[in-house]
Amino acid sequence: MADAYVIEPDIGFIHEVKGLGGGDLKKCFQCATCSVACPISPDNKPFPRKEMIAASWGLKDKLVGNGDVWLCHNCGDCTTLCPRGAKPGDVLGAIRAYAVTEYGPVKAMGKLINDPKMLPVVLGIPAVLFLVLGLITGLLNFNPEGDRIVHAHFFSTWLVDMVMLPAAAWAVINFAIGLKRFLNDMHQNALQEGKTDIEKIDPKGMVMGLLRMIPAILKHDKFNECSENKDRATAHMMVLFGFIGLFIVTNIFFVAIYGLQIHGPYSQMNPVKWLGNVSGVALIIGSILMIRSRLSKKDQVSAYKDWWLVGWALALGVTGMSAQVTRLLGLAGISYTVYYVHLMFIWSLFFFIPYSKLAHLVYRTTAMAYNEYIGRK
Repeated sequence: MADAYVIEPDIGFIHEVKGLGGGDLKKCFQCATCSVACPISPDNKPFPRKEMIAASWGLKDKLVGNGDVWLCHNCGDCTTLCPRGAKPGDVLGAIRAYAVTEYGPVKAMGKLINDPKMLPVVLGIPAVLFLVLGLITGLLNFNPEGDRIVHAHFFSTWLVDMVMLPAAAWAVINFAIGLKRFLNDMHQNALQEGKTDIEKIDPKGMVMGLLRMIPAILKHDKFNECSENKDRATAHMMVLFGFIGLFIVTNIFFVAIYGLQIHGPYSQMNPVKWLGNVSGVALIIGSILMIRSRLSKKDQVSAYKDWWLVGWALALGVTGMSAQVTRLLGLAGISYTVYYVHLMFIWSLFFFIPYSKLAHLVYRTTAMAYNEYIGRK
């Protein structure tokens, strides 16, 4: 006789998933069309049918630490072919959003970033922080001297880093805590479901799995295997490489300022400046393409968390490029103001990234590396 399994549904979890974009969850009648249609679902324990069943029953523990939730790229094939319109891809996206908040050590942050009513607070925190610290330290100068526009004369680089570096450290600490729990839960889940027989994770094996997955991630191989939203791959790559390029540029200029004592503004002929400009343009164009794609997909859900990410990426690109263009045009007042707004968006991105949809870059990469490590194809 089969062993009895006591199900303890979490009704609150079901409501949370519905609120985060999985509103059609209960339409699922478990036909498994989604798992058959998905081009990237593994042969061993395929998704997303089992996740849809667990979500319908409110089995939070089987989903929050489930690596398969992150292997899904929400390409839309399952949603398009679902005979009931249950939108499995959007349900898994909602579960991922819930998991990001669940693994963050300060869960209130996740609720803050996913509530559109709190957007003024999200923007207001860095605005007030920069202003107060700037006035206290005297590093914020509303009357920069000289005819030449130099953003550092208005907003000292010391003030920028005094605020930005703790925000970046906060993000790293939050991710470290969340990933440690996530990796442990994902492994326990895999053992229980028979996805692997490896009793203990080998750190070296995980690193090797990550290294093997990096080329696939950079080339967006999984996106390209999908059909319904295959066009998203280009826009997604532009945003990803835009962020990578700007990250490289920021670190180079950090070394130039504090290590080599070479201060800006830098020549437009500087190769690093080229990289920054190309990355900024890629971020803007990629974000616009992502917004256009979302608007055109009437059958797919775009929750606030989705718009927050693409909107923030677009705002970062537009304010960054605008601050530079207005500086070159000699529009001092506008340039300094736009630069201030740009810094607000950067700080918010750093501080809230562990709780925003952008966190999927870290969690999905970890899940893909783990899947590669255990040899599950």
